[in-house]
Amino acid sequence: QKIRAVYDSNPGKFKTLQNILEVEKEMHGSAWPKTGATLALMWLKRGLKFMLVLLQSISDGERDEEHPNLIRVNAMKAYEIALKKYHGWMLQKLFMGSVYALPYKSDLLKALEKGKEVKEEESIEKIHQFLSRATPILDAIYEMYTKMNAELSYKA
Repeated sequence: QKIRAVYDSNPGKFKTLQNILEVEKEMHGSAWPKTGATLALMWLKRGLKFMLVLLQSISDGERDEEHPNLIRVNAMKAYEIALKKYHGWMLQKLFMGSVYALPYKSDLLKALEKGKEVKEEESIEKIHQFLSRATPILDAIYEMYTKMNAELSYKA
């Protein structure tokens, strides 16, 4: 909502995410990047990375051999890569507990297919196609944050 609000305030001035970061850097001075759409986008990109790593892990066939329809292994991998280093002890423990509430892989794939019954192989192929398009975009956002020195490493 913060990102959208900034964009909507002046669509001509905020045509791209990079424009938003550049203008906010100028506007907020020493408070940047700890404020506004820059901070919101930082957490959004981290959440998106979690989802992309989760989907990549599922599509790569990584699984718990004893419980192949569970996605805990995939979620734990995604958490380790995308979010854990930004979370304090309490949030890490909360996440560890939350993996027991995750849907079954079959239910997740069905949800991704909007409730339609589709062969797992077809769903996995669609995930591959999505990842091939989404991953470069997210990589570009991460690169932009690195180049602009906008990444924060504090723990939530």
